[in-house]
Amino acid sequence: MSISASKIVSQEPLSTQDAKWVKLVKTIYTDPNGTERTWESSERCTRPPGIDFDGVGIIAVLEQPGSEPSLLLQKQYRPPIGKVTVEIPAGLIDANETPEECAIRELYEETGYHGVVEPAGDAGERSCLMFNDPGMCNTNLHFVHVKIDLADARNKNPKQQLEENEFIECFTVPLKDLYKECRRLEAEGLAIDARVGSLAEGFEVARRWKFL
Repeated sequence: MSISASKIVSQEPLSTQDAKWVKLVKTIYTDPNGTERTWESSERCTRPPGIDFDGVGIIAVLEQPGSEPSLLLQKQYRPPIGKVTVEIPAGLIDANETPEECAIRELYEETGYHGVVEPAGDAGERSCLMFNDPGMCNTNLHFVHVKIDLADARNKNPKQQLEENEFIECFTVPLKDLYKECRRLEAEGLAIDARVGSLAEGFEVARRWKFL
């Protein structure tokens, strides 16, 4: 069974009282001139109390001696756009869970791989807090860098631990080929998630300006 077999059956407006996972918000604010204005946006209803972020995006790199490092990616059908989307593993935070713990858990559930959190830079193991589309919603996340050791016996035959409503196909792309692979997949009709596309554009900027 291929995830590309998914399709939209119907679409219709959703009233706020019927929404389970998101809500619409009307914000009244003042601009720099003191003029009062309004803004419409959406919010997730899944963020646990006392936590200031929604989830994590996982930059999972597979390493094996003698092979090029590769990025672990996923294909998943996304009903809002009616397309199969190329994404990094990701997931929502649980109560009393750190971003790093969430990343390791979600990685195993979605891909079957056991990973080890790697430092993301001088600030520690996670990225700065990133907002996905701040003009539209308040959804945000931390990137967490994870290394997957293919020599680890647990990673020889990874088995996904998906929920009944999850359909995810995993694949890998050599890091050096990410930019051109995104272009190829888009030409095939797949949608490129902004997190994957931004990572690929970062590599391309570094290549063009000779940082790599």
